[in-house]
Amino acid sequence: MSQQDICVIVPTIREWDCMREYVANARDHGFDTDRLFLVLVTEDFCDTEAMEAMLDDLGVDGAVFDGTAREDWFAERDASEYSHLIPEASHAQTSFGLLYMWANERFEYGVFIDDDTLPHDEDFFGTHLRNLAYEGEIESRASDESWVNVLDGADGDLYPRGYPYAAMDEEQTTETAEVDNVVASQGLWTNVPDLDAVRILMDGDLQGQAQTRTTADDFGEDFVAAEGQYLTVCSMNLAFRREVIPAFYQLPMDDNRWDVGRFDDIWSGLFLKRAADVLGAQVYNGGPLCEHNKAPRSTFDDLQNEVAGLELNEHVWEVLDDAGADATSYREVFAEMADALATGDFEGWNNGDFLNYCGEYMNDWLDCLDAVGATAADPVEVPADD
Repeated sequence: MSQQDICVIVPTIREWDCMREYVANARDHGFDTDRLFLVLVTEDFCDTEAMEAMLDDLGVDGAVFDGTAREDWFAERDASEYSHLIPEASHAQTSFGLLYMWANERFEYGVFIDDDTLPHDEDFFGTHLRNLAYEGEIESRASDESWVNVLDGADGDLYPRGYPYAAMDEEQTTETAEVDNVVASQGLWTNVPDLDAVRILMDGDLQGQAQTRTTADDFGEDFVAAEGQYLTVCSMNLAFRREVIPAFYQLPMDDNRWDVGRFDDIWSGLFLKRAADVLGAQVYNGGPLCEHNKAPRSTFDDLQNEVAGLELNEHVWEVLDDAGADATSYREVFAEMADALATGDFEGWNNGDFLNYCGEYMNDWLDCLDAVGATAADPVEVPADD
């Protein structure tokens, strides 16, 4: 049996059957599914037995964690004091998958997959791993606003969720760069683009999707964002190396008194990019593409979830941009970013004290990694049916 070195993390309450397509894709392309361990992060009100049955039917190892199972997992590791790090009913529950992965040293790679996506015909897992192993020349993008638009190839006026409004209308430049330390691989998305509610409304759609659609032909060469440049990182189709987990916490969105939501993966991407720049690493962008089939829902509901954090999103990257310059590890960079947020004076911004709150949670995250890493016993798993 091959070494089980890939932890696939899927936050889901609806369409967990999408994993059948991802496993089929792996087998169709000769990818060894014995390397995969699927962690389904869900809620108590979901059909966890059906999820476990699916894993058994697929013949892949995995585990299902609803809210009760997550509480038990923390308790088994004498780490219940950190259970608050995982918000209820939030996409940011992907952080639990990071903790699970950190506590089990066999996992060298993580993969985030959203349950409203499907793979294209290309080798999904194999492409992500080749990206992470890539060394050589690649297109490097930069702009005069210090931000790179990952959807620039699709439409110059199309900006992804989390892209600051002040950074729009940027002048982008490209050059060829040599890379040798890729730590994350962001696959992009066809069909429904990942836009925020304001941009969806401007595109004339009230069902949370946007009228604009993307196809594989809309995306050009794979690329990296140059050092000192930021970009939106969406966790619906993303692979990463184990070493970045200390700097990749998905913040406590939705479940907070400010009602800030929808920026968990966006801000964790800022942490990752800042740390990668400090440590001479890169975030690879492009393939493998996935098909994003976002379910219709009120655009105004999404707007309500986003508006509390919109002003903060314009500035949080600037706070992080000076942190950790002399650090030598992802943990050290993240600790300095945590302190910058926890102790900063952000009263001039709407809900500015939410950033102080995030900084406190980020420091708790590092303490939690120490706690669960010291007690790395495996929880009950769903065995493959041979």
